[in-house]
Amino acid sequence: MNFIVRPATVEDALLIADISHQTFYETFAPENSKEDMEKFLNEQFTKGKLMLEVGARENIFLLAYSPEEVAGYVKLRDARVPPSLNSKNALEIARIYSMPHFIGKGVGRVLMQTSIDTARSKGKEVVWLGVWEKNYRAIEFYAKWGFEKFDETDFLLGNDVQRDWLMRKNL
Repeated sequence: MNFIVRPATVEDALLIADISHQTFYETFAPENSKEDMEKFLNEQFTKGKLMLEVGARENIFLLAYSPEEVAGYVKLRDARVPPSLNSKNALEIARIYSMPHFIGKGVGRVLMQTSIDTARSKGKEVVWLGVWEKNYRAIEFYAKWGFEKFDETDFLLGNDVQRDWLMRKNL
């Protein structure tokens, strides 16, 4: 399937917030309690907070489209680097979300390649990301792209403190 990727604008903020809520819920609700999911989505991952991220100076959002509809997006963040990366010049892949019916159809591949190309064009040495240790499908996808675990961090989902792996790929 062919996808077109374009930079998102502030006019896309509601679309990105809607995609974020839908894909996060559909991906993680089966593995988490209803209470923790609701608390996270209603307090930490609100549509208002998500919309404010679009257009923030440190963020780059890229939308992927199939010929008919939006297929996913990636959020790149050029702001913070984990101390364990030893001050490397790095770009974070903060989110890479595919609409559920596009998983396995190449949208993740296109968004990942665009992310790597963006990092290279900015002169970055490393791309890195965080992924829930129980998101085996995502970890396998990142490993195929050459990402390796370099650290761990806590992630608060509602009231549940979970473990995220930090993974990196040298460019």
